[in-house]
Amino acid sequence: MSMRTQYCGLTTEVLLGQTVSLCGWVHRRRDHGGVIFIDLRDREGLVQVVCDPDRAEVFKNAEAVRNEFCLRITGVVRLRPDGTSNANLKSGKIEVLAHELEVLNPSVTPPFQLDDDNLSETTRLTHRVLDLRRPQMQSNLRLRYKVTMEVRKFLDANGFIDIETPMLTKSTPEGARDYLVPSRVNAGQFFALPQSPQLFKQLLMVANFDRYYQIVKCFRDEDLRADRQPEFTQIDCETSFMSEQEIRDMFEGMIRLVFKNALDIDLPNPFPVMDFATAMALYGSDKPDMRVKLAFTDLTAVMKDVDFKVFAGAANMENGRVVGLRVPGGAAMPRSEIDAYTQFVAIYGAKGLAYIKVNEKAKGRDGLQSPIVKNLHDAALAQVLELTGAEDGDLIFFGADQAKVVNDAIGALRVKIGHSEFGKKVGLFDDTWRPLWVVDFPMFEYDEDSDRWNALHHPFTSPKDGHEDFIETDPGKAIAKAYDMVLNGWELGGGSIRIHRAEVQSKVFRALKIDAEEAQLKFGFLLDALQYGAPPHGGLAFGLDRIVTMMCGAESIRDVIAFPKTQRAQCLLTQAPSAVDEKQLKELHIRLRLPEAKVV
Repeated sequence: MSMRTQYCGLTTEVLLGQTVSLCGWVHRRRDHGGVIFIDLRDREGLVQVVCDPDRAEVFKNAEAVRNEFCLRITGVVRLRPDGTSNANLKSGKIEVLAHELEVLNPSVTPPFQLDDDNLSETTRLTHRVLDLRRPQMQSNLRLRYKVTMEVRKFLDANGFIDIETPMLTKSTPEGARDYLVPSRVNAGQFFALPQSPQLFKQLLMVANFDRYYQIVKCFRDEDLRADRQPEFTQIDCETSFMSEQEIRDMFEGMIRLVFKNALDIDLPNPFPVMDFATAMALYGSDKPDMRVKLAFTDLTAVMKDVDFKVFAGAANMENGRVVGLRVPGGAAMPRSEIDAYTQFVAIYGAKGLAYIKVNEKAKGRDGLQSPIVKNLHDAALAQVLELTGAEDGDLIFFGADQAKVVNDAIGALRVKIGHSEFGKKVGLFDDTWRPLWVVDFPMFEYDEDSDRWNALHHPFTSPKDGHEDFIETDPGKAIAKAYDMVLNGWELGGGSIRIHRAEVQSKVFRALKIDAEEAQLKFGFLLDALQYGAPPHGGLAFGLDRIVTMMCGAESIRDVIAFPKTQRAQCLLTQAPSAVDEKQLKELHIRLRLPEAKVV
């Protein structure tokens, strides 16, 4: 008989009376009045093994095993006694009576029980191999595999070719910070690990591969959050001779199919579409969580002549904004909760959080409760009530500041209220899957610190038809053929139609204050390639880690990556990054200049 004839978790009543060989780990060992039960676990689940004293050698070996011992067991499949079946297990109706028990490898005492739900992330990442044995992690990574298989099947069926692009490439510091790799052969020169295969996939379109995809590692040396890692995985795609609408339709179909086949979830068909300007006006975010039934009311024009300087100052400021956020039923919110929200918006730069409780709308000013009411004239108050649609028992929060601060702070407040117990209780949250296309992004955003325009997505994004002239004359007006797919407040993926003509690409570089010499130095290979009849092309990239995190309902993308880094970009399992010896540094022509230790 082979070492293993069946997976533990797939051993069922179909095999009644048959002899099976199982391999796995001891999940739990129980001694019940002279009979030893072992829950044996493999990647498919658990099976109950019975070790009877009648078989002395088996029983003796069973007495010695402990949690996480690796075993091989040969035995006969039989029904469990009446009343002892476990409906939660595929193998729950049967047990295996052990005839042989071989310890393939003992285990030291594990640092934690695998079914302990209260483990710190530091413990889990330090002992990641054991953490990965836990059923939830096994399930997460198997779902990740299933998602990638569904993606590959879809793309293969639609004529996409999987092509690898270089991991060692040229540093082009226009986006996030690069991870640099020193060259031993070319002294003093460096490769960069790719932030994305963007330029290579465009070159593959020029090279007539027509449809390309790659499930690929990308690297960004940036500050980390729950949904960021220094290395992450993209589903990277590019097509030739397809319009923006055709690309969106195709990949919407892909995501819909992946959710159906991997989770049996039917996403809406078609996905709603919203332009960037509307998303920012109503939700203060280019990735709005559409499950939350709250929206901004713009009150900038209303507040230009009020006595309340906070509102009037913002309303008359260049790039200033005043908004109201009506919370139905919010007047019942206790003052302590309002104070907590005031502290919350401060994280996003808000200097305070004004509010009005609408107690009796019919009474006008006298029916409103707020410290700010006395500073707002009757016409302004009437317009606030009319524009927000406020009713008795509602609460209106206000944001007033630079537009970015207002959008960030009140946008985050909107989501927090919607997700709160209060929000769910009063029906402000729709617990379902709400996808959305956000389109028509600006090509550029202005950076006041550097006094220059930056590309909002990347500098290879094509302008909308009729917007090419704005690139140099009025960059703030230029709208891009760019699109993001958003789901429940997370950006799943984004892309654009690319610039396929060298003269347009040069215009964009000039708008970004990259002169011809610098453009040739950094992007000469792209500009040269575009001159050889480059086809119209476009594509997008999805964040695989994010997609699977959402599907699993996990709190962090670290829960769907086998060996992730911490928020300090460290691997606690391998203790990377680490120092290297002087010989290695010398071969790379590198001398360290460490920061001076701070004197305490």
